[in-house]
Amino acid sequence: MARKDAIQNMYDILIKRRDALRKALTGDLSLLRELRSQSTSGDVVDAALDAAHDEINSQLAEVESRELANIERALARIREGGYGICEGCGEKIKLARLNALPYATCCIDCQRELERTGEASFGGSDWGDLLDADGDSDLTISDIELDVS
Repeated sequence: MARKDAIQNMYDILIKRRDALRKALTGDLSLLRELRSQSTSGDVVDAALDAAHDEINSQLAEVESRELANIERALARIREGGYGICEGCGEKIKLARLNALPYATCCIDCQRELERTGEASFGGSDWGDLLDADGDSDLTISDIELDVS
């Protein structure tokens, strides 16, 4: 299969996955809102189970939201003609990698280097560089909330 055909196939896969994630996220979030708006009756165990279930759904929605954002970026790269080109070295990303991770932005060598050095992007910016208003460097990625509503 020619690379152009493979990229078209990736586009189709990404569109299907994007649509499925959008549908899932809409359903998950509307269900959470509906559950929270209803008055709950029951004992402490029921309340604890409901809270745990809500937390799991919230975490799943966050993971799905990140995947959706990655897919949207990959679709934009396809439209712009940069899909399948490594953001690190500028070489073509192998089709096997794109088949495994259709929204990959780096070849496997550059990705390994990113993971080894812990850099967030090739521009050198890192979540660890974030500072709060006082200039303290105690802020981590864990301190940032994602609002998907």
